[in-house]
Amino acid sequence: MIDSQSVKADAVAGSESRGFDGGKLVNGRKRHVVVDTLGLLLGVMVTAADTGDRVAARVLLGQVACAHRLALIWADGGYTGSLIEFCLAVFALVLAIVKRSDGHKGFVVLHKRWIVERFFAHLMRTRRLVRDFERRTTSAEAMVYWSMILFMTRRLARSHSG
Repeated sequence: MIDSQSVKADAVAGSESRGFDGGKLVNGRKRHVVVDTLGLLLGVMVTAADTGDRVAARVLLGQVACAHRLALIWADGGYTGSLIEFCLAVFALVLAIVKRSDGHKGFVVLHKRWIVERFFAHLMRTRRLVRDFERRTTSAEAMVYWSMILFMTRRLARSHSG
């Protein structure tokens, strides 16, 4: 699954790496992530919040496709358009768009999309990631990896104690 999350940036974040996400009304940065079906992080990229999902997805999927053997990526409606053909032609990836039906109103977590939403919930449990306090985007990406390492070690320790 691929998705993005906009977070407010602290005053220390450089003005060149922050932007305004008009959809979420957030002034800060955007975390673009790719997770597997277990909700484990495969790749992350932090950009200014005004960066479009499709633009960031081209770069992030390129990084992830080189490191992992992927065949299918689920995404929300923000990833439609020429990105579908781009993924198929360049990375041999099928990008499946999961859309909500017209009858649903408000926030609805769709089939298979709850996995990436649960990942973002795990990130929000890490106090340092509720807001972006990092000066550089590479440091912000490292903090996401750090949070995922903590989550995975907790999960492993829990499964072996007993």
